[in-house]
Amino acid sequence: LIYERIREEKRNGKPIKQALTDGYGNALSAILDSNITTVLTGIILFVFGTGPIKGFATTLIIGVLCSLFTAVFISRLIFDFLCKKKPEVMDGLPFCTSFTKDFLQNVSFDFIGKAKKFMIGSAIILAVGLVSLLTSGLKSGIDFSGGRNYIVRFEQPINTAEMASSLRSVFDNVSVITIGESNKVRISTNYKIMEASDNIDDEIESLVYEGVKSYLADGVTKDMFLSRYVRTESGEFGADVEDGSVTYGLQSSQKVGPTMADDIKTSAIFAVLIAVLVIGLYILIRFRNLSFSLGAVAALVHDTLFVMGIFSLLKNVMPFSMEVDQSFIAAILTVIGYSINDKVVIFDRIREELKLYPKRDKQQVFNQSLNATLARTINTSVSTLIVLLCIF
Repeated sequence: LIYERIREEKRNGKPIKQALTDGYGNALSAILDSNITTVLTGIILFVFGTGPIKGFATTLIIGVLCSLFTAVFISRLIFDFLCKKKPEVMDGLPFCTSFTKDFLQNVSFDFIGKAKKFMIGSAIILAVGLVSLLTSGLKSGIDFSGGRNYIVRFEQPINTAEMASSLRSVFDNVSVITIGESNKVRISTNYKIMEASDNIDDEIESLVYEGVKSYLADGVTKDMFLSRYVRTESGEFGADVEDGSVTYGLQSSQKVGPTMADDIKTSAIFAVLIAVLVIGLYILIRFRNLSFSLGAVAALVHDTLFVMGIFSLLKNVMPFSMEVDQSFIAAILTVIGYSINDKVVIFDRIREELKLYPKRDKQQVFNQSLNATLARTINTSVSTLIVLLCIF
C-alpha cells in the first residue's frame, strides 16, 4: 500500500522526498486501521481458542505488529537515509518494474454500475451453499463431534485413502490425514465415544493396531506399536527411546468428550460472531458513518458464509480432509481479518475522496476509489495466495 501511494505521488510529478512524505502520510491511516482489525481478530482467537489456536493467534499478533513496525518505520528510515546519501538513485527509483509499470493504471471499471450483476451471481452461489449447509451441514472434526485422535508414524509413506478404507473394517466413522510428513498420519474416530468403561481406551487402541497392522513392518507387536519403537543401526527393532530419536508406532492420542466438543463448538461460534461485531464497531468508530460499518459487517458475513458453503458442497468431493475443527475456525477468523483489511483500504480512499470532492456524485467517488485501490487489492491478495498455496 505504501509503495502504491508513493508511486502515485511520483506520477503526479512530485519530487521523491515529497512523494515519500505524502505517500507514507496518505497510507498511514489505512495501514493502521487494517492492521488493528487483524490484531483484534487475533485477540479474539487467543481468548476463545485452545492449545495450538492460542499459539496461532500469538504468532499472528506478533507478525502483524512486526510487519507494521518494519513497513511504517524501518522502510521509511532506509528511504530517508538513501535520499540523503544517494539522492540520484532515489530520484530514478520508479517503484515498479517494466512489467508492472502500467498494471491496472488509469482503469475506469464501472463497479457500482455493474454491482447488481455481481451481487446476483454471488447470491446464487451463496444460496446453493446455504441450502447445502442447511441440508447436509458440515463435516465435523473431533473437536466439534467428540472422539479420539491417534498420531501414528510408519516406516514408509502412507496412502491415506487406502488406510481409511482399511480402518473402516473396524470403525464405522474414521478419517485419516497426513500430519507434516508423508509417513505420519492422524487417525480420527468417534467410535464408542459415549461409552465410559474402564477398558474402552485399550479396546480402541487394539482396533487401531489391527486396522493398520498391514502397514507395519513384520515383527511389530501390539505392545511395540502402542509404546513406540525405534530402528537400530543394524535394522533391528529397539525399545530404548531417547530424546531426539525417530520413533515409529503410536506417537500420541487425544480424547475429546461430547460435552467438551459442544463447549468448543459454542466458543467457536461466539468467536466468529464477536469478531464480526467488534470489527463492525471499530469501523463505526473510525469512519463515523453507519453505512461503512453496516457494509463491512455485511461483507464479512458474506465472505464467511461463502467459505462455509463451499466447504459444505465439497466436503465429500475433495481428495483430502474437509473437516471443520478449531483450525477451520482459526482460518475463518483469518479470512475475516484479511477481508476487512482490503475493505478498510477502500473505505479509507473513499473517505479521502469525499473530503477532496464533497460535491462530486457519490457513485463516481466510489468507482474512482475502487479503481484507484484495485492494483493494491490484487497485489496483496495474490501474494497472500502464493503463501497459502505453499502451505497447501
